[in-house]
Amino acid sequence: MTAQSMPCLPDEIGSLFLFEKLTPEQLGRLCDAGQVERYEPGAVYTEGDPATCFYVLVEGTVVLSRRVGGDEVEVTRTSQRGVYAGAMQAYLGDRVPQVYNNSLRVTEPTRFFVLPADTFAEIMQEWFPMAVHLLEGLFFGVKSTQQAVGQRERLLALGSLSAGLTHELNNPAAAAVRATASLRERVAKMRRKLRIISEGTFDRQTLAGLIEIQERTAERVAKAPVLSPLEAADREDTLSDWLDDHGIADGWRIAPTFVQAGLDVDWLEQVAAAVDEALLPSAVGWLSYTVETELLMDEIQDSAGRISHLVDAAKQYSQLDRAPFQVADVHELLDSTLLMLSGKTGKGIRVVKDYDRTLPRVPAYPAELNQVWTNLIDNAVAAMNHADGDGGTGTLTVRTARENDRLLVEFGDTGPGIPPEIRDRVFDPFFTTKPVGEGTGLGLDISWRIVVNKHHGSIRFESEPGDTRFQVLLPLTAPAPDETQEESV
Repeated sequence: MTAQSMPCLPDEIGSLFLFEKLTPEQLGRLCDAGQVERYEPGAVYTEGDPATCFYVLVEGTVVLSRRVGGDEVEVTRTSQRGVYAGAMQAYLGDRVPQVYNNSLRVTEPTRFFVLPADTFAEIMQEWFPMAVHLLEGLFFGVKSTQQAVGQRERLLALGSLSAGLTHELNNPAAAAVRATASLRERVAKMRRKLRIISEGTFDRQTLAGLIEIQERTAERVAKAPVLSPLEAADREDTLSDWLDDHGIADGWRIAPTFVQAGLDVDWLEQVAAAVDEALLPSAVGWLSYTVETELLMDEIQDSAGRISHLVDAAKQYSQLDRAPFQVADVHELLDSTLLMLSGKTGKGIRVVKDYDRTLPRVPAYPAELNQVWTNLIDNAVAAMNHADGDGGTGTLTVRTARENDRLLVEFGDTGPGIPPEIRDRVFDPFFTTKPVGEGTGLGLDISWRIVVNKHHGSIRFESEPGDTRFQVLLPLTAPAPDETQEESV
């Protein structure tokens, strides 16, 4: 907006509380270095633009606002003379990005005393050197504290995730070790059984037929159907009776393995038809080892696949091999986070995924969004755990949907809800309802800054007993970030 320059009167400037302690000489220098400008209703400057001026209200009404997602949220509206805005951190020089941190507009004809940012910095350094040092220390001290505590929050989360991941990896790894030991034992027994068969009276044709049955047995194991417990029990009884009727010892022990492999009485009849009755027990025993080895190899393959899946999820969660900013699928991010936190959710908490798979990929910082998901899921699980005493039960619902031009990610839990008296404080730094040692009170603060400052989205919640929902709204489109202008979270 074009401003109208007006005379700068030292007496008028000196009546503003910001300058009331200055000497006449200092007031004269301010008027020489700056000027009074008159603005008609409208914008004065816009958030994110280079901060070139320091503004002090002389007369009129100003409104300060900030972008939150796609909305412009009013922060302050005042007519108090002497309030100031603009390049307030110019004294820090190029050590921080010198941009306007908010937008300023006026609602009526308004006059400002306007000082160029570089002149404001020079005067601050010259007139108030001790104050500048104190302000610098305060600014960088608070920033360092936020970074240190934020890093602590991330390390706590990482430690918790590492413990959960270790537990999740240990299960398939231990299963693979057990299956390998059993496989080694079964193969040894299979070799001994083969030697016994080879020393018997099998002719070449009988052996060929038995080997063919062995091959078809292995194929049936790979295609074994999934049976209900009742169906499996009925088949085991039938097979056990058949084995007993044909003089095969320990039929009750062999039958469950055959049923698991998808074998039935018709298959056993084919085996019986291929060999003499006297050699049937040896042939069935040999084939049972074939079935067991196939099942054990399937178990090892499944365990290795689960380990690989967990490693992929950990890589997806950490985004170690990805660019910091990219177009990402939020469902992949949510799935990897849920898998990483599966040790925390436990068996008592049911996880429901209500995804809209038609949603497009969104521009984002995936690793940092994963941190947001982690904080919100962890809070939801903690709420349900504490509500239920020793063992957590309840339902965690993760929902995605489109809301106008934004993507919605919602985390719902069936915990006791957030008490009305603390709802205004949940996003405050260091505020926590968790027991001492279980939280820093920075999870939601960090989440808010990641969503709002870095992604230009918004985060909100609704809560009542049995139904608490935290909602993250992300823009569906956004320009690639200017790394030099990124705001620290």
